Amino acid sequence: MASSSRRPEHTAPPEIFYNEKEARKYADSTRMMNIQSDLTERAIELLALPEDTPAYLLDVGCGSGLSGDKITDHGHYWVGVDISQSMLDVAVESQVVGDLMLSDMGQGMPFRAGTFDGCVSISALQWLCNVDKKTHKPGKRMATFFTTLYSCLTRGARAVFQLYPENSQQLEFITQQAMKSGFTGGLVIDYPHSSKAKKIYLCLFTGGAPPALPRALGTGQTTEDRSVQYENRRTRTRGGKERKPLKKSKQWILDKKERGRRQGKDVRADSKYTGRRRKGKF
Repeated sequence: MASSSRRPEHTAPPEIFYNEKEARKYADSTRMMNIQSDLTERAIELLALPEDTPAYLLDVGCGSGLSGDKITDHGHYWVGVDISQSMLDVAVESQVVGDLMLSDMGQGMPFRAGTFDGCVSISALQWLCNVDKKTHKPGKRMATFFTTLYSCLTRGARAVFQLYPENSQQLEFITQQAMKSGFTGGLVIDYPHSSKAKKIYLCLFTGGAPPALPRALGTGQTTEDRSVQYENRRTRTRGGKERKPLKKSKQWILDKKERGRRQGKDVRADSKYTGRRRKGKF
């Protein structure tokens, strides 16, 4: 029983923990899809990107591509980096629009200076604090990651990390490493007084005078205010003509394929079988 409640990073290294069985959950579980979608939606909101201007974003720990799908929904382009081949295989199977790279973020981001307009990362950063090999030194790996990330972002860009720190000491360690690498910024903690809804985001800024940190949700608002703000964020066009199709529906698939064609991707032709559920294999 005790092992079932252990943190994933205490169970095995990420490339082993996120095996084919675990990766499949991110393709089949509606609950996981919704959680990832909501976390990414908030992270994109915290990036404060210019309206109606496509951005080029880096998704660190992109996994099966659920966060990337949300980035695409916002009209942005992206590159995803992950250490798990099984998770990336699911992303390829799902025909995500972004480009994918198998890489360990602790070894740095292998991109040219000023490549990206921003960075998002969902539930990945705390893994850098683990020592999975004799050569792993969390401080050094964290410094390598943040230094190379800072370099590949444009000046004035933001990086937003949603994370699950093990304790306050670990959170302070991660934040200090980011600041030593040149970033400014700090923590945005949504619903800090709720054990269930509480979410921690590390918001980092590059270059120039640092802007004020975004306002956290659930701080000094009434329950009704929080509900309205959260509902508006999730379904801004509820009941309107612009409401987005359900994930994995036929219209959702058609829209996704059309976006891929506009970006010059090699996309399969539409047919009467597009969007149909396949029968299980024997």
